Amino acid sequence: MSEEPSGAAIGWSAFAAFMLMMMGIFQGLAGIAAIVNDDRFVVTEDYVVKLDVTQWGWIHLIIGILVFLAGLGIFSGNVLARTVGVLVALGSAVANFVWLPVQPVWSSIMIAVAVSVIWALTAHGRDIAAEA
Repeated sequence: MSEEPSGAAIGWSAFAAFMLMMMGIFQGLAGIAAIVNDDRFVVTEDYVVKLDVTQWGWIHLIIGILVFLAGLGIFSGNVLARTVGVLVALGSAVANFVWLPVQPVWSSIMIAVAVSVIWALTAHGRDIAAEA
């Protein structure tokens, strides 16, 4: 007998997919802003990785695109899409951790969202596959 997936579990998986897509858009916009207007960001002298704000902009733009595409892939219910979703959420969290000296509040919010996405995909990811 196969167990029916719960509506809450499917909801959490859909939440993870939509949040990945939103994170991708936000991260991409932050990247574009850093590329176009790198003199508007506050930069401190002591950070973990020394990169120009424009370089960070490109990193955020690329990560944003990958995160958005992973969010779209989650709706297929494919285990590979869920795995990629977890990995890009992890990459997003790490990139935002390093970005903390430049944008501390924004980076903290993005890290929290990434952690919730990772939890939703690992705890409830298979349920959206059963529904798809």
